[in-house]
Amino acid sequence: MSGREGQNRRAAGLVGKTGRAGRLGDDVRSDLHVSVTITDGGGIDLSVDSKVGAFYGASLREAAVAVMEAFNVHDARVEIRDRGALPYVVLARLETALRRIGLQGSALPERTVPLKGPTPKDRLRRSRLYLPGNEPKFAINAGIHRPDAVILDLEDSVHPEEKDAARTLVRNTLRCVDFMAAERMVRINQGELGLQDLDEIVPQGPDLILIPKVERAADVAAVARRIRDIQAGEGGTIWLMPILESALGIENAYAVGCADETVVALTIGLEDYTADMGVRKTKEGGESLFARMRLVNAARAAGVQAIDSVYGDVGDTEGLRAWGLGARAMGFEGMGCIHPRQIRPIHQAFAPTTAEIEKAMRIVTAFNEAKSKGLGVVSLGTRMIDPPVVLRAQRLVDLARRSGLVPDSNA
Repeated sequence: MSGREGQNRRAAGLVGKTGRAGRLGDDVRSDLHVSVTITDGGGIDLSVDSKVGAFYGASLREAAVAVMEAFNVHDARVEIRDRGALPYVVLARLETALRRIGLQGSALPERTVPLKGPTPKDRLRRSRLYLPGNEPKFAINAGIHRPDAVILDLEDSVHPEEKDAARTLVRNTLRCVDFMAAERMVRINQGELGLQDLDEIVPQGPDLILIPKVERAADVAAVARRIRDIQAGEGGTIWLMPILESALGIENAYAVGCADETVVALTIGLEDYTADMGVRKTKEGGESLFARMRLVNAARAAGVQAIDSVYGDVGDTEGLRAWGLGARAMGFEGMGCIHPRQIRPIHQAFAPTTAEIEKAMRIVTAFNEAKSKGLGVVSLGTRMIDPPVVLRAQRLVDLARRSGLVPDSNA
């Protein structure tokens, strides 16, 4: 440490301060724990404990030195206890530890996942897999389970004292983890903390932001405005999905759905909604039927998708399938999930049956034939087909096509 630098650090009260980040424990995988103490000299004293140290010890040391340099730290004691963390996780944990000391800076990993254009506004959103934002082990291979979307969660699954660590880790995850065909969503926190989340997350180009505990259109407008301010006219479209979790939110569902042109769906959080109503959440769902139907109606009126809540019992596959079938019958287009094993049953529940597809295709074929002949009346056998029936059939055939149940040439 130079004389001037040492004086500045002592004046700021940083010498002797320690910052820690990451996790310890036998169940920790793909993560590490770091401890950084600012010293009054001696350079970087680095200690690395890693089960894979023989193979990756050198890269761990290089990453640590790079982060220290990025934060202009030249004298510190650094202890790393690694449990298989990938480089982007190492950088995130070291950055968090230094920020917790009071230092300012960032150590962005090299982007290995290219930025893409916006996802289609009406794309399939049958399944959305929640991933705790501060647990790297869940994110690394999430794409292989083939959910329609992954949700990197900064809200309920993250302890209040770990919000800063999760935000940095999710930022790096967006830069470095390939989720394959899944839409990349981030659930931010509520209110001002959520707006601060956006400052780190938006530049990394997520496809969609979930806004929790929305009660008024103004809640959505504030997020949309912050995103545009961050992008400064240079970023692509980032979609919004408000989560309605209270009686007031449900009452304002239509206004929320129309709050901004980037809103693509409305969804509901049943744990918080039933708590707000003072009722017990049940598997039958009678206590939330009104709210779910109102959300579907509001979403349709606003021209956006209606997405159902999660089904909390991971072990009850039959209950999940029944819930999904009921949700589809109500007009929902998908739901959340909290475990990869729920993805397939959800996709099955929201898929049209073979009989439905065949009937819809007969109706669409009859409509196309009548149209080609210049006929204003569509008939199928001895029955006249009303325009709303044709529209519903066209939507079902399109869903079957996008779900891979019929080839494009037949749709």
